[in-house]
Amino acid sequence: MTRIEPAAGWRTVDIVVGAVVAVAFGAVFQAWNALWETTTFVAPPVRGAIYGVWMIPAVLVALIIRRPGAALFGETVAAAVSMLFGAQWGLLTVVYGLAQGAAAELVFGFGLYRSWGPLAAILAGAAAGLAGALIDLAVFYADWGVDWQLLYVVLVVTSSAAVAGVGGWLLVRALAATGVLGEFAAGRDQREV
Repeated sequence: MTRIEPAAGWRTVDIVVGAVVAVAFGAVFQAWNALWETTTFVAPPVRGAIYGVWMIPAVLVALIIRRPGAALFGETVAAAVSMLFGAQWGLLTVVYGLAQGAAAELVFGFGLYRSWGPLAAILAGAAAGLAGALIDLAVFYADWGVDWQLLYVVLVVTSSAAVAGVGGWLLVRALAATGVLGEFAAGRDQREV
């Protein structure tokens, strides 16, 4: 059974750990941004298969902190750091972070911030990916045919569900097993298993 954290305000440790995780992923995003640019030779919709890495902070920070706003905080801070490191999309990077974090936040909110298992993580990753894909279609790929747009959305959502959802959930379990999450319910849950 997943332990329920009180929904009261954030503790200092929540802010610090959430920010550290987000900043680390902001740096990872820079490498991923470069990889994205090297895949231009691939059929455009297929690039969506590597999209999920950009959604990890939304899921990971929420699974660790388990407080309202954690997904939004994690994804937005990571996007802002990526922008500051020179992401090729500039300020639009932060818009993506806000939208993707908010989409993941909605999933955790629908669970009343009480569901932190793999299903919630997968759905949050998928929702974040859907938000990113929809922005992409509106801003960059509006001229694609419906078949390519649909393929792209399916690949982005699947990648985000797998990489950010499943991967984020497994990463939290691995971190919890080391004891570094002892200050969080995610760490206490692992000890009870």
